[in-house]
Amino acid sequence: QVELEESGGGLVQPGGSLTLSCKVSEFILGFYAVAWFRQAPVKEREYVAASGVIGDITEYAASAKGRFTISSGSTRNTVYLQMNILKPEDTAVYYCAAQNVGAWSRVDDYTHWGQGTPVTVSS
Repeated sequence: QVELEESGGGLVQPGGSLTLSCKVSEFILGFYAVAWFRQAPVKEREYVAASGVIGDITEYAASAKGRFTISSGSTRNTVYLQMNILKPEDTAVYYCAAQNVGAWSRVDDYTHWGQGTPVTVSS
């Protein structure tokens, strides 16, 4: 069973926008938080943003604050990452992940991961 499934990646020009989606299984809805991470070639996976599964608490990395927005659909089984004013340095594979306990920004605290969706920002 696929617990987390990302979609929406693609090629976008600098300054453009893109919205990523993460389809979340019923199993994951019982978790504490869902987050977006990204990993560029030859770089470590880095935190982008997170949202509590219940409630409206959100948190962002400094690189995402003011440009990216994490949100959930009305049924909470889809988590979105709206990305605006994209820059070439945003190029990466974007992953959604879920955890039950831990720090929202720590990669190692997430137990469930999607397969990722690639985003390329280039002219």
